[in-house]
Amino acid sequence: MTWQRVAPAVLGGLLLLGAAAGDPRSVPPEQPSAEAGIFSKSKLVAWCIVPFDKLSRGPRERAEMLVRLGLTRCAYDWRKQHVPTFEQEILEYKKHGIEFFAFWNWHPSMEALVRKHGIRPQIWRTLPSSRAGTQAERVKAAAQAMLPLVETASRLGLKLGLYNHGGWGGEPNNLVAVCRHLREQHGADHVGIVYNFHHGHGHISDFEATFRLLKPYLLCVNLNGMNDGAKPKILGIGRGKHERTMIDAIRRSGYAGPVGILGHQAHRDVEKCLAENIEGLDKVVRELSQRNPD
Repeated sequence: MTWQRVAPAVLGGLLLLGAAAGDPRSVPPEQPSAEAGIFSKSKLVAWCIVPFDKLSRGPRERAEMLVRLGLTRCAYDWRKQHVPTFEQEILEYKKHGIEFFAFWNWHPSMEALVRKHGIRPQIWRTLPSSRAGTQAERVKAAAQAMLPLVETASRLGLKLGLYNHGGWGGEPNNLVAVCRHLREQHGADHVGIVYNFHHGHGHISDFEATFRLLKPYLLCVNLNGMNDGAKPKILGIGRGKHERTMIDAIRRSGYAGPVGILGHQAHRDVEKCLAENIEGLDKVVRELSQRNPD
């Protein structure tokens, strides 16, 4: 028997031994269920994992963590202390086959890095909450406030996601109105919406209708466990009362865009948070597929 035929069997035995020994790095990534589709692990976007990590990983450690989890996309959120390592983060993602999927807010140093490394991250920015005037005036004012970043994104060939984060600017009707205004009045077809479950507890009861409204403009939807009154606000997928129904609405809508999962718990190891969300989401999708097959 040749080594080429023996090698797969030997490798498989070594992996099983590693799993039996309790070494999680020796276990091959779990295969997603056939029903996973857009919720497949290889398509998910890791979000809120940079400042929200008890272990305060650096770029290399973070990239290695994503590889262990089988995740290939990361939306990069940052704080002032992370600015000096922007380029290292980009390089580590490239090295490990991870897509630099999105960049939070903006920083002027990123323009040169986007050009240098040929990356095309979405830009995610909270839509401001305009406070005065008629609804039309508030929509126009919010759109005007976004124009500098709209122009930056256009110049770099990037998409800009209006991000719901509470207040007037977090309401789905207002997100859609501002997005439409920017597209129709400023030709900004690269502008869309990023919708977060964890900032959308006020729309649990009408989520199906809300999602239909948002769907034509969505660049990404970020999932979370959902209880009434945001108790707690950040919760693992599958551990809340309402996210199954909400995820089912997404599944039945025909949405085919990106889906994110959260870290967002600074007091915990973010790898454990992501792993729990991966496992919880897969379980929810399997249950929904069995209960309501397409």
